[in-house]
Amino acid sequence: MTPRIRPWLLATPLLAAVGGLAGCTSAERAPESTFRLLDGSTLTSADLRGKVLLVNFWATTCVSCVKEMPQLIETHRRFAARGFETVAVAMSYDPPEWVANFARTRQLPFKVALDSDGTLARHWGEVKLTPTTYIVDRQGRIVKRYVGEPDFAALASLLDKLLAEG
Repeated sequence: MTPRIRPWLLATPLLAAVGGLAGCTSAERAPESTFRLLDGSTLTSADLRGKVLLVNFWATTCVSCVKEMPQLIETHRRFAARGFETVAVAMSYDPPEWVANFARTRQLPFKVALDSDGTLARHWGEVKLTPTTYIVDRQGRIVKRYVGEPDFAALASLLDKLLAEG
């Protein structure tokens, strides 16, 4: 005679484990970074402390990246006056002259960095797919990561919430 398995007994440990994780909301700290900008200047994590930050890894040859740029521009303009900063990080394989041309012709209003040796992509979680976007709160914690184009309505709602916590 085989023992009868009671499904609710199997679910109990699983529910206890999930319930235990529910209160676990420690966000990952954003890596200490130095962004080398198109104009040759640098921007560091220390320079960005106290701001809500969007870091977008992109490439000029990435169709989705090019498609989302107008919405990133709009998002930046909408929230910049409230302590929001945007840094668009061009991937290491993107020729610097292409990035500079893209930034100039599209009149990007935010900071554009070159990740010439791939260090930033490695430090931000081995970024390989573009676009990949991180949202960092005022305390320097990563609160959201998007792989692919974000839902911009949800992103705006999140930014409103994070900027209100200021």
